[in-house]
Amino acid sequence: MEGLALRATAAVVLAVSLAACGTPPTSANSSASAPQHAQSVATTNALPSWRDGAAKQAIVRFVTDVTREGSPQFVPVAERIAVFDNDGTLWSEQPLYFQFVFLIDQVKAQAPSHPEWKRNPAFRALMAGDTAALSAQKKPLLQLLAAANSGMDVEAYDKRIDAWLASAKHPTLHRPYTSLVFQPQLELLAYLRANGFKTYIVSGGTTQFMRAWVERVYGVPPEQVIGTDEGVKYESRDAQGRLIRQPKVDFVDDGPGKPVGIYRRIGRKPILAFGNSDGDLQMLEYTTTGHGPHLALLVHHDDAVREFAYDRQSKVGKLDRAWDAAVARGWTVVSMKDDWATVFPAAPN
Repeated sequence: MEGLALRATAAVVLAVSLAACGTPPTSANSSASAPQHAQSVATTNALPSWRDGAAKQAIVRFVTDVTREGSPQFVPVAERIAVFDNDGTLWSEQPLYFQFVFLIDQVKAQAPSHPEWKRNPAFRALMAGDTAALSAQKKPLLQLLAAANSGMDVEAYDKRIDAWLASAKHPTLHRPYTSLVFQPQLELLAYLRANGFKTYIVSGGTTQFMRAWVERVYGVPPEQVIGTDEGVKYESRDAQGRLIRQPKVDFVDDGPGKPVGIYRRIGRKPILAFGNSDGDLQMLEYTTTGHGPHLALLVHHDDAVREFAYDRQSKVGKLDRAWDAAVARGWTVVSMKDDWATVFPAAPN
């Protein structure tokens, strides 16, 4: 709970700071190199937005090996589990995790109905863009975010999410957030499912926020979403049952929480895991521990022209310890700049 709280507070302060300066955070590429794969294998016409390099070859080789009957690496369909992080892995995450933008917008949208918030120093700091004051108001800020995003039934909250996604646009890329998904990853999800894999999203974002849209965007059904779980309480009124959102967090699905969430919700160890940051380190480590075939992948955001460039020093989606682990253990590091011919789908009309 504390880790999620600190992450939320830091994210909101960062968001206000970025709004003031009007530029997204980027960092120079680190000098460390991704692991190299000497063996070259023939690829198929699958994954058209992936350039025919080591990363694509590793994916195709792995899928071919685990799906070919008679192969020593063959894996039965029931055990073909693939898990993907969401923020920074399936869609962008800069300059701020998109869900945090939604949370902040909910505070602003609900403010006219809550005049008492004017007495909250965090609310005054948020509306004034005072980052120094926000940094000193962690607890009031978290209480404010919780109040603006709880108290309603889950259906009403889904409608809020849908309405926000239909209208909100990224501050620098000027596109709807759901169009900032990565085209190569959409192709990979489809490729895996065509080869008998069951694809799951395992993210630090909240379960309800993702479930509202991931099936439409990624083709992943809501029951295959594992995220941070917020409190929900059942109420029965006049023989009508409702689930009411509570201002608390029941489970944090980030870092070491990801393997726990996978174990609890899936009951099988994945054979493929894809992440992009230190928050995914334990998920990749868990996937590659033990016997049997496995594939661990990391997206490196190194394309400042088409998206953003950041890694070890980033305040959002930091890739540091996980990168070192990838180099040491032979995991596949995917360069957005070099391995992806296309980053985003065609812009919506």
